[in-house]
Amino acid sequence: MITKILVANRGEIAMRVMRSCKEMSIKTVAVYSEADRTSRHVFFADEAVCIGPAPSSESYLNVDKIIDAAKKTKADAIHPGYGFLSENADFAKRCKEEGIIFIGAPHEAIESMGDKISARRIMKAAGVPVVPGNEDSLDTYEDAVRTAKEIGLPVMIKATAGGGGKGIRIVRTFEELENAYNSAISEAKASFANGIVYMEKLIEHPHHIEFQVLADQHGNVVHLFERECSIQRKHQKVIEETPSPIMTDEVRKAMGEIAVRAAKAVNYEGAGTIEFMVDDKLNYYFLEMNTRLQVEHPITEEVLGVDLVKEQINVANGKPLRFKQEDLKQRGHAIECRICAEDAENNFTPTPGIIKLITEPQGIGVRVDSFCYEGYEIPIYYDAMISKLVVWAANRTYAIERMRRVLYEYKITGVKTNISYLRKILEVPDFVKGHYTTAFLEENKQRMESVNLDNVDGDSEEIHTDEDIAAIAAYFDYMVNQDRPCNAPADNRQISRWKEFGRRNNMRNYD
Repeated sequence: MITKILVANRGEIAMRVMRSCKEMSIKTVAVYSEADRTSRHVFFADEAVCIGPAPSSESYLNVDKIIDAAKKTKADAIHPGYGFLSENADFAKRCKEEGIIFIGAPHEAIESMGDKISARRIMKAAGVPVVPGNEDSLDTYEDAVRTAKEIGLPVMIKATAGGGGKGIRIVRTFEELENAYNSAISEAKASFANGIVYMEKLIEHPHHIEFQVLADQHGNVVHLFERECSIQRKHQKVIEETPSPIMTDEVRKAMGEIAVRAAKAVNYEGAGTIEFMVDDKLNYYFLEMNTRLQVEHPITEEVLGVDLVKEQINVANGKPLRFKQEDLKQRGHAIECRICAEDAENNFTPTPGIIKLITEPQGIGVRVDSFCYEGYEIPIYYDAMISKLVVWAANRTYAIERMRRVLYEYKITGVKTNISYLRKILEVPDFVKGHYTTAFLEENKQRMESVNLDNVDGDSEEIHTDEDIAAIAAYFDYMVNQDRPCNAPADNRQISRWKEFGRRNNMRNYD
């Protein structure tokens, strides 16, 4: 049985995995780069090993260093989290060769699903509906022209490797085709060291819906229902929820059965996700399979009461699944917002820096998967995500209300975040009604810009400098020493300014 797990990742996902391990009385090993010496996951683990300089290629993506760390600490298993090596078939195979349990999919499944052309072929053979497209790589521009004529515009040129929206280009006219073809290949090479691309028919304004699956080593496979992931910016998810507001019981049942069939087609083990594109008539098409845990997995956990990391570990231990499909029921509604250190007003530029103050929301139905703390310096080398903010409520309306409240409570100063941007999304009528597709953010850009958060619930501005904090303190000190109530008329502009600042930042004693 597994008694010690090395978590081959960083940040909030490393913390999330370690918390489940603690509950199972399993020892944990953290690995960290030189830039992550002060990251919370390093202190939370039972042991920690530095695996190299800040660049991922020299640390978190260095297979030899991670395997060596596992051997030195005598870890039984490695959990890759998501990102980095989580979908690296060679890494999974290497773990097996070294006698280390890889808490994830078999390397054969990772390899077959990691190549999107291969995945399409396997799914078609299994009777899974796929988006119309070609079954071979586009080796030349002439191949792209011929395929576009066969499929019919508009189309998408997509990299066969990787994900995260990299290596994808939309083509609506043949005049755009050559540049899109070349730029997709160039980006795919830079991102994945693999420039192979293929073509699919573009489904206009679809929903992006994924089904969570779990499979053990004994042939048992279940799905844990759907997640709605259509709130996206440049193919990157921003907000997710479950259940999907467009889903019917009939379609949910059919898609769930297809998801299970897809997992069985590759002899899957562990937690995985079958992703679909769904059109406005609820026709659905296989998009890809993610052979790992997803960022948005907490909303599934909240609605089903299942700890997916614990289930992954149990499967890796050779245990059968603890439940059958008929045992799983959706309960209530959950929403996840990705809190990122980025400047939404400046093209979402990452904003690394030192967090000066942080107040995380609390209350019933609130979950914050985070790794940051006051004084922590967000490094420039990695993903900008600070935390995953999750709420659960009895229904969707209550969940939206709760998410609005906790986004208002969430205070982070020292670095800019996307919190205000997320709050604006939740005020758009089409989101509230559940009437949205992957085009939502682009279509509602102007509407979101017009949202006045002051009129919603008193948006707070950020404190950016120590001088700001000192000025507020000086104002209160002045009022106290003058033996004047804090709601007395301000006698100059400066005091008036900081009184207003205190009010807007929800400071309890401002009046």
